[in-house]
Amino acid sequence: MEFRSLLFVPGNNPRFVAKSRTARADAVCLDLEDSVPAAEKQEARRAVREALGGRFEGAALVRTNSPGSGMMEDDLRAACGPGLDGVVIPKVDAAREVDAARRLMDSLGCGAPVLPSIESALGVVNAFGIASCGGTSALVFGVFDLLHDMGSEYEGGGSAAYARSKVPVDARAAGRYAIDSVWQDVRDPGGLADDCRRGRSMGYLGKCAIHPDQLPAIHGGFAPSEGQLALAREVRDAYEASAASGRGATTVRGRMIDEVHYKQAVRLLGPQG
Repeated sequence: MEFRSLLFVPGNNPRFVAKSRTARADAVCLDLEDSVPAAEKQEARRAVREALGGRFEGAALVRTNSPGSGMMEDDLRAACGPGLDGVVIPKVDAAREVDAARRLMDSLGCGAPVLPSIESALGVVNAFGIASCGGTSALVFGVFDLLHDMGSEYEGGGSAAYARSKVPVDARAAGRYAIDSVWQDVRDPGGLADDCRRGRSMGYLGKCAIHPDQLPAIHGGFAPSEGQLALAREVRDAYEASAASGRGATTVRGRMIDEVHYKQAVRLLGPQG
């Protein structure tokens, strides 16, 4: 399953978890990492396991602590069980870290997919190998920890452009997909919408969210507009007519259209096209 939206919720906050159940996110990720203070990790694990026993409108995932934290194994033991639809592993630097998590999950009888999060220079360099690990469904991009690792400052949607564009390429090359990083300003839906369009143009199929109010902009940003759908129908119909008459390429609105444009149009329109 591909998620347009991945809403992160502190695993130790029952009120936020309760609200997330009906937030209309494609997936909710109960967080055991950054949003949970060290002294509350154990209680958060208990709360997350309990929360997974209830119903979410979308998929229910858990973000563990990082492989280097010394806490990931305990997080996985708490998360694995009924109701778990996936595990986000943060700050993954190498494929061996995903493989280690997968072995533990398998030993626990947990077949949920893993979504490694790329948040460091080394992770960006190794992204293809990480995405290629068995049991991985997607890569998640985390821009803020990457910028910290690089000693750089955040300057809007153009930050870390090389890394941001590399992650979805590596994910696709490994047969996976990629989910873009969060938009930090929850009061800026216009900026979020622009950033969604930018991410979609890079090849991302979804985006992380930190507040339910961000979900409409994310879902809209990763859905084709009416204008795009209308053009796709024109391209499809024109190319099919051209092919039926024994020709290949044709033109639509003054632009050359060949087989790859036809395939893109058909994919955009989907089976209901």
